[in-house]
Amino acid sequence: MSDASPRLVAFDLDDTLAPSKSAIDPRIGELLLALAERVEVAIISGGQLQQFRTQVVERLPQAASTLLAHFHLMPTCGTQYYRLNTEGIETVYSHSLTDDEKQRALSAVREEAERLGLWEAEPWGDILEDRGSQITFSALGQSAPLEAKMAWDPAGEKKNSLREAVAARIPDLEVRSGGSTSVDITHRGIDKAYGMNKLVEATGIPLDDMLFVGDRLDPDGNDYPVLAMGVECHAVHGWEDTAAFLEKLLPTLPERAEV
Repeated sequence: MSDASPRLVAFDLDDTLAPSKSAIDPRIGELLLALAERVEVAIISGGQLQQFRTQVVERLPQAASTLLAHFHLMPTCGTQYYRLNTEGIETVYSHSLTDDEKQRALSAVREEAERLGLWEAEPWGDILEDRGSQITFSALGQSAPLEAKMAWDPAGEKKNSLREAVAARIPDLEVRSGGSTSVDITHRGIDKAYGMNKLVEATGIPLDDMLFVGDRLDPDGNDYPVLAMGVECHAVHGWEDTAAFLEKLLPTLPERAEV
């Protein structure tokens, strides 16, 4: 960073702010509001807006609109961008896949998953999901319990084999590993680095003044593009790590004159 303190702190969602598909702990909610009193707060995830709503927005302590205005929500890695106010969530933009792109993506991922023996006969909810700007394959279903998801592919080999097979079928689209059991398909060039660059455009804050917190900063992880672009990053292993890090970071940040 260009000085000692970041002007914007961005977070991954699942396994960084909360367990996968779960609501944030009240401790995280309080820390996020305290952080927003000092810097801009962004959340960038491959998940859809509804996950942001139920996992984070609806769990934040009550706050003034002037404070909520410092939150930036970027579902599907920044192909959608939303801001908060006292009335709820305001859309800034949403860039969707075309119907043709969606159909080709859905067909490719289903057929390759079946060929590789990765199509679950009795999933917990839908395996395929149209998120507008992203098609997501969730191997065990959208509502699979955390324990089952963590046990399905601990080394990432199943996801990587599926990603490679699908990418060969639809070379005009981006295919990448998502969460613990998911593969995401978007327009090319869409990853969390794309989302960070969109934050630069929206806020005017340079990348050198941003800090990113995530749990998948390894080279195969979906947070790695942020590290690779040169943004300062902090690796965590679960929301408790994030909470402990924020409790140390907050006292080092100057308070904003008006919140």
